Amino acid sequence: MDRNDDRWRLRLHGVGNASAVELGSAMATIERDGRPWLTIDCGGEGLTACLAQYGAPPVALFITHTHLDHVAGFERLFVKAWFGEGLRGKIRLYVPARLVPLLHQRVGDYPNVLAEGGANFWEAFHLVPVGSAFWHDGVRLEVFPTRHHWPDTSFGLRLPGSLVWTGDTRPIPEVLAAMAGQGELVAHDCGLHGNPSHSGIDDLEREYPAELLRRCLLYHYASAADGQALAARGYRVAHAGELVDLPPDRAERAQD
Repeated sequence: MDRNDDRWRLRLHGVGNASAVELGSAMATIERDGRPWLTIDCGGEGLTACLAQYGAPPVALFITHTHLDHVAGFERLFVKAWFGEGLRGKIRLYVPARLVPLLHQRVGDYPNVLAEGGANFWEAFHLVPVGSAFWHDGVRLEVFPTRHHWPDTSFGLRLPGSLVWTGDTRPIPEVLAAMAGQGELVAHDCGLHGNPSHSGIDDLEREYPAELLRRCLLYHYASAADGQALAARGYRVAHAGELVDLPPDRAERAQD
């Protein structure tokens, strides 16, 4: 398929932080020509919204980090993959290589994943550890580190020219100068107030140029009231269930 024929959209399943369950856990799906293409993260509330939207589990996921509001849906996803007709071993999980041990500790390291025995957690999926880039469905996506709690424990995703998803992060101006320099929509962690692990709007205003802020879609905020306050300051705020048009991509394609 020629890239000019692709229509990219971002469907937001949840936009809240770990405490804002009414906003849903931060999770989204990149849609290609109206179909789910790649889901970002697997939180509990986010997975519920994703399943309700599409009527089926994600076909592929990218995992940004292993805090439970981003991976708590994995037990349910395992059951659907293991017992779903034709799904066992088919759902692709693109996981930054440094996260694989952490993800295993969080969701895969249980003595008997099924009471009946006979099942290994990772057999339910097609696990693909990734580095700074990976291929999905013939398109090359890029991966970059973010600033969240500890080095090499949190990563963002780039579809060049179209989308940058930061995941949880403090401001990363140097990274986004390289990763968001082609007009991408930047879905960015942002609350009304920052803390040592997450960006606040004052942080972004201090660290980012106005042109980049105009391309930001803010998510991972603490409450509906905080989202309204961010919008009142003139920023674009993400909402659960929203479908966002994305710019055309400039990603590399695999040769047929």
